[in-house]
Amino acid sequence: MERYLQPTEYFDYNQPELKDWIASQLEGVPDDEVEQAKALYLAVRDSVSYNPYVFRPEPKTFSASYALKTGESYCIPKAVLLGAAARAIGIPSRLGLADVRNHLSSPKLIEWLRSDIFRMHGFIELYLNGHWVKATPAFNKQLCELMKVEPLEFDGVNDSVFQEYTESGKAHMEYVNDHGVFDDVPHDFILSGIKAAYGHLFPDGKAPDAIEGSLVQDISGS
Repeated sequence: MERYLQPTEYFDYNQPELKDWIASQLEGVPDDEVEQAKALYLAVRDSVSYNPYVFRPEPKTFSASYALKTGESYCIPKAVLLGAAARAIGIPSRLGLADVRNHLSSPKLIEWLRSDIFRMHGFIELYLNGHWVKATPAFNKQLCELMKVEPLEFDGVNDSVFQEYTESGKAHMEYVNDHGVFDDVPHDFILSGIKAAYGHLFPDGKAPDAIEGSLVQDISGS
């Protein structure tokens, strides 16, 4: 279990700015690991906007401190941020990876990926009350409201995973492949999977071109 508590290059909760942020999020929160985990979950979910277009292959972009610094990220770094914050207060965490089919993606995102499969979707597992619980802080509240999907909650007891359907009953998310759980970010494994799924994004082996915009802008039309 000790390896799920250690700071790493990615779960870098020893960075001063991350330490300060964790402390600020827990001000006034009861000294209870479940209540603290719930507070950190909401902080990561809503204070770091979900934006898949900011993906970069460099290792540093997968770290907790980078997600916090930029204020916008996608599922893996947001999960790592929650996991790092949990480790900082003594809650073991590990990264989970899966492939999901997104039935509600924007046309621009589908065109960019050339697929409705999100390869290497990331979530975090926290060890609370003697067992592992899944938490998915990817989609911030604003984005969920635009997509007419209830924001994912986390009670520290039950798994928090993407909903299969929207409020109106339309298909939303489908888990299609499970890659397992990891005590640190398996950067090479993730990158190889992404390249295999979206090879067109890496012309001549080079990093993808930067994409302007966000999923919020896609959906809202702004």
